[in-house]
Order: sequence, then structure tokens, then C-alpha cells
Amino acid sequence: MTDNNTLLEKLDGLVSRFEEVSTLITDPSVIADQKRYVKLTKEYKELGDIMEARKEYLQCLNGLEEAKMMMAESDPEMKEMAREEAAACEARIPELEEEIKLLLVPADPQDDRNAILEIRGGTGGDEAAIFAGDLFRMYSKYCESKGWKLEVSSANEGAAGGFKEIICSVTGEKVYGTLKYESGVHRVQRVPATETQGRVHTSAASVAVLPEAEPFDVEINEGEIKWDTFRSGGAGGQNVNKVESGVRLRYNWKNPNTGVVEEILIECTETRDQPKNKERALSRLRTFIYDKEHQKYIDDIASKRKTMVSTGDRSAKIRTYNYPQGRITDHRINYTIYNLAAFMDGDIQDCIDHLIVAENAERLKESEL
Repeated sequence: MTDNNTLLEKLDGLVSRFEEVSTLITDPSVIADQKRYVKLTKEYKELGDIMEARKEYLQCLNGLEEAKMMMAESDPEMKEMAREEAAACEARIPELEEEIKLLLVPADPQDDRNAILEIRGGTGGDEAAIFAGDLFRMYSKYCESKGWKLEVSSANEGAAGGFKEIICSVTGEKVYGTLKYESGVHRVQRVPATETQGRVHTSAASVAVLPEAEPFDVEINEGEIKWDTFRSGGAGGQNVNKVESGVRLRYNWKNPNTGVVEEILIECTETRDQPKNKERALSRLRTFIYDKEHQKYIDDIASKRKTMVSTGDRSAKIRTYNYPQGRITDHRINYTIYNLAAFMDGDIQDCIDHLIVAENAERLKESEL
């Protein structure tokens, strides 16, 4: 019973905070402070989930006590009902305890954000670019299955197909919290389309998933941005070379971690609408700066909390795609499956679920709940 008590103490300690946050988010001065308001509404939702779980947990504990008392009754029908009730409560209590423990582990505050997804062909020349294209298709299909919106903001195509580099933004619910496990080096073993001898080659592509910055996360002096426009090249038929819809942005940014001023250069050509391209280039600038400023914060967290799943190390080899064997192996959790075709078609949820479970297990161990 001691376990129940410590869990209940933790839950009871949060009741007053939940009530406080409920009051704060209706306060006009808080609503006026956008940054604080967003933070508090998020906390309100998280605490709300914990309060719901607490309510059910208390009902189960009380139900079990009552059922045990009813078992002392002489009426056989009442006894039977009490037995069933007790069995149901006893089955549900440990499940609820696990759910509550996970709810009590502080979530990564970035998890609810949208994400910027960057895929780059690594070692292996043309074949690496083709594989980067395959990964892009895989993520596109996955995002589609989740009802997320994926928009390409820049792409540099490979000579034999695929992409040397492709950058896109993904918007939807809990995008970063789901896709962050994909950051790292993805390795492919197969006979390249460009290979005449039929030998298996190994090449790689790297994937980076960055939390998208909110407008008020990063301070940019928009007056200091230098803009150029140019004609977009590439596919698009008649219109594309007549209209200067491509935009290029240059911005001098002082890195707060090093004190060095760096020039940031961002190009955006994906729509035929220049204002839209400007907006997207600005969004990428924000995310770039946010990521740089946050890298220090992420490194600090990573050094404190090197879980095997998300080390924060973007150069770590995380997964191998072996075509001759139809096999996918995720090296972080020794997860191997033989459904490569479905996986490349975007069926990656099971692997992500396993990664989330492994990450949660480590976080629980650390928080000693």
C-alpha cells in the first residue's frame, strides 16, 4: 500500500497547482502576455490529464475497499458482485499506476511543436541521394497517415533521382514529439539501380528533426534582414522563369554561445508567390536560430540524460535498411522486423512506439517513481 500512498501524495500535491493555473488562464493580464498564456494553457491541459487519472485512481481504490467490506455480507449474490467488482479494480489499479507515473514524468516541453524535417544524402553519391528520396517518400506517407501537413521549403535534386538535400516543415499534433526519434544517420544496404554488377552497396542519409520555433521564441531584427529576389529554376513550366518569385535572405546573427557574428543565408523557392516564400524563409530563419540557441540547452540535457533512444547526437547511426533480406533494424533498441516494403511505404508507427516505450522506461527509472 505504500506505493499507493506515495503516488497519491504526489497527485494531491498537484491539485492546488491545477486550481491555480485554472484561475490564471482566465486572468486578462495573463491572456495579454501571449508567451506566458501559451505556456500556462499547455500546463493546464497536462495537469487536467493527471487530474482525470487521479479521479479514476481514487474511484478504483475506494471501490476495492468497499468491495472487500461487501464480501463479508451473508447474501451470496452480493458476495459475488463484490468479488467481480474487486477483481475489476485489482486489474485496473496497476494499469492506472503505470499511466499516472508516465504522466508525472516531465515531458519534453518541445514535444507539442511542429517540426522542420531535413534529409540529406550522405556517403554513397547518387545512391545516397536516391535513398534520401526514398526516406522523404516514407515520411510523406507517414505524415499523410497521421493527418499531418508536410510542405517542402527547399530541395536540391540528385543527378540520378532523389535528393542531395530536402527540407520540409511538418505541422500537426505532437509532430516533434513523434518524429524526433528519426534524427540520426539511416544506412541502406542494397544493389543500387546505378550498379551493373549486382553487388550490394552500403550508403547513408542523415535525418535531422528540429522543433519549429514559435514567433515569440526568437528575437529577430527584421529591419536588418537583406532580401534578394530571383527567378526560380526547376519544374513549373511556363511561369517559372518569368516571375521573380524566389527569395534569398541574409541575416547577421550574433551567436550568444560563442559571441561570433555569423551570416545566415536562406533561399526559398517552393511557391510562385513571393510573399509566401518570404514568410517561409522567415520561419526557417527563426527555426535555425532557435535550434542554434537551443543546441546548447539540448547538449546540456543530452549530457545529463543520455537515454539510448534520443542521445541528441545527430551523427549516430540509428537504423539499417537491408533490402536483400527485407529487414529493418533499429540499433538503439535492437528492434528488427522483416517488412521493409511496408515500412518504406510509411508504416513506421510500430517502430516509433517501441522507441517511445524504451525512452519512457529510462525516464521513469531516472525519476525514480
